[in-house]
Amino acid sequence: MLRKLLIGLLVFNLTACAELQQVVDQLPESTPGLSNTDIAAGLRQALDMGIDKQVTKLTQKDGFYRNELVKILLPEELKKVDKGLRDIGLGNLADEGLKVLNRAAEDAVSQATPIFVDAVKGITFADAKNILLGTDDAATQYLSTRTKTALYDKFHPVINNSFAKVGADQIWSNLINKYNAIPFTSDVNPDLTDYVTSEALNGVYKMIAVEEKEIRNKVGSRTTDLLRRVFALQD
Repeated sequence: MLRKLLIGLLVFNLTACAELQQVVDQLPESTPGLSNTDIAAGLRQALDMGIDKQVTKLTQKDGFYRNELVKILLPEELKKVDKGLRDIGLGNLADEGLKVLNRAAEDAVSQATPIFVDAVKGITFADAKNILLGTDDAATQYLSTRTKTALYDKFHPVINNSFAKVGADQIWSNLINKYNAIPFTSDVNPDLTDYVTSEALNGVYKMIAVEEKEIRNKVGSRTTDLLRRVFALQD
């Protein structure tokens, strides 16, 4: 019985993949008035709108801190710092430590927005049709896999500068020193810049994906002629 079920699932998955590929194959190489280049341009325009409409929200005060989708929480090794400080009555200081991590991300994204814009401009969609007919965040995923490493290298020093700008480096130095002074605790010295850089980048991609989903699912969100023509193909 189990074997039959597994065979059935395999046949179903293969059939679904074959049907999707058949849909893609049926799209002509050059749709009247809409080339493969146009489709790629439409995908880039959707990503640009994600930066313009959604990522800019992250640059405002509490853009990360009050947004549950992207709020930067403490890494695992700092959770014991948070608990240790609260246990000795320093809850307000612990709260401030979490807040400044998010403040650093908000400040850094505001400075680094041109980096994300350039990444979208430079991306080439080798298989634009399949991405267009993919998941609600297929273009964002494609952007992430092809730009994340390079963006990390560019974004890391911006985060580092923002740490100093918002005072996060001093606050966390104070927090960690206070924690390390608590008897019977093991010292911690995490690389917060690396952690916040990765979390902030994840937040940027997440918000771009929010706008991509809007454009894919709501005709009214397609505010240009190119977006309307391109995404009509996936409807």
